[in-house]
Amino acid sequence: MIRNLQLTPDGKLHHLLTLDGLPARILTQILDTAESFVSIGDREVKKVPLLRGKAVFNLFFENSTRTRTTFEIAAKRLSADVFNLNIATSSQNKGETLLDTVANLSAMQADMFVVRHASSGAPNLIAHHVAPHISVVNAGDGRCAHPTQGLLDMFTIRHYKGGFHNLTVAIVGDVLHSRVARSQIHALTTLGCPELRVVAPKTLLPREVESMGVHVHYTMETGIKDCDVIIMLRLQNERMQGDLLPSAGEYYKHWGLTPDKMKLAKPDAIVMHPGPMNRGVEIDSDVADGSHSVILPQVTFGIAVRMAVMSMVAGS
Repeated sequence: MIRNLQLTPDGKLHHLLTLDGLPARILTQILDTAESFVSIGDREVKKVPLLRGKAVFNLFFENSTRTRTTFEIAAKRLSADVFNLNIATSSQNKGETLLDTVANLSAMQADMFVVRHASSGAPNLIAHHVAPHISVVNAGDGRCAHPTQGLLDMFTIRHYKGGFHNLTVAIVGDVLHSRVARSQIHALTTLGCPELRVVAPKTLLPREVESMGVHVHYTMETGIKDCDVIIMLRLQNERMQGDLLPSAGEYYKHWGLTPDKMKLAKPDAIVMHPGPMNRGVEIDSDVADGSHSVILPQVTFGIAVRMAVMSMVAGS
């Protein structure tokens, strides 16, 4: 159902709600399209006219720095008219429902909604109720999905490693609460990564996580050994309930990525992190700022990837 909702009858991308169920050809098309946009950031005039005259509304019901800013930059580089809804002063605080908010903005000739929401499925709900010409892009919903983060991570991996078919990739940390991890897993398995690992304490892993096509490791010693790519996840403290961890210090001791632990991975391994980072908790500063890190390039690539997604859904 979600898959059909995301694609037009002729197989083009119309909404981006999740990477789960999207075919490899669509993921590859997004990455290839993003490739063509990377160089725009080096131009004196950083604009192309692909979304000229289109109205893009950013609806961020959760805090965000990187995602919101890069979506706004991406839309403006595509020459769209961009509107950021201030949720704190919007009618949502007066009791207006999400769908009523969207209906009123749609009446203002909206062409696209970029939505981040604490409730899983909110962008999907909106996509079911907007007019056929309006596209919805999920900028992160609950624990469910963060498809553009997953895509920019795939772009980063492909940029540095050339492809996915000979890689060993480890996703380390709070997989249980991470919508990013879910999107990464769906993308990596779809794109043919042969060895995908999740590394975490048992309390931070979803039940039956193996059914997603990953190998589970409970220690860094086995989990990142001979890896080509290490993706560190932030501890989602705001989504945790109960005592899932003894302390931040204990977590860092066992699952934090340090220079010594990096020696377990391949010499040319890259280190990624979707941000924001908790230095000294999930990653050591010497690693985050070191030669293996591609964390800042991830952010830069995020603009091109979001440009690709927005141009594709607007052209469907």
